[in-house]
Amino acid sequence: MKITVDQEKCIGCGACVSICPDIFKLNDAGKSEIKQENTEDEECAKNAAQTCPVNAINTE
Repeated sequence: MKITVDQEKCIGCGACVSICPDIFKLNDAGKSEIKQENTEDEECAKNAAQTCPVNAINTE
């Protein structure tokens, strides 16, 4: 699975970091980015994508 975060859409709410701290982190700009792109915890990444209020996370 490939996980991406659209930096243009991200509002830095931190929901994804709360749900999957092993996959996501907030960068210096306060926006989400991927810590670990190739993860085996697909369910967690999908939950984070569904929780994102601005649909900035894409899981392929």
